Amino acid sequence: MMMTPRVRKFALLIHIVSTLGWIGAIACFLVLSIVGLNSENEQLVSASYLSMELTTLFVIVPLSILSLLSGLIQSLGTKWGLFRHYWVLIKLLLTLVAAIVLYLQLEPISYIADVAAETTLSSADLRGIRQSLVVHAVGGLLVLLVVTTLSVYKPRGMTQYGWRKQNNSKNG
Repeated sequence: MMMTPRVRKFALLIHIVSTLGWIGAIACFLVLSIVGLNSENEQLVSASYLSMELTTLFVIVPLSILSLLSGLIQSLGTKWGLFRHYWVLIKLLLTLVAAIVLYLQLEPISYIADVAAETTLSSADLRGIRQSLVVHAVGGLLVLLVVTTLSVYKPRGMTQYGWRKQNNSKNG
């Protein structure tokens, strides 16, 4: 079922805002993770990890869900479809990967925040987890920037399903 132009524009607005918000929140998370990893100021390190947990739980996770759901609504309610064009399918898969990796990182983020709240972290403490948070934030940003680029450029290429749908609508 196709959306009306007004509903389509509103759904697109929600999708754009949530995706760009997700990107911005990850950029903030990245800054906090770099500060937490490299700062010599113990209070700043603790504040960074506590802020990362709050940002993740109350900003990044909700925006990721909203971005994913609004993207599905957009694809299902417009001419692009979910399985007709490769760029839409790739966007969906990359967004799902980003969301899954995010959810897998919730436990380490909470763990490091709990440790930071209870003790002072030295530069050597939990270094692997702390480095992992930086790497995952960079990876998440890159994936979401690729997704956004696909949205803007919409590279050509229809899936087999898309070709069949297109041919059926011409012949039917």
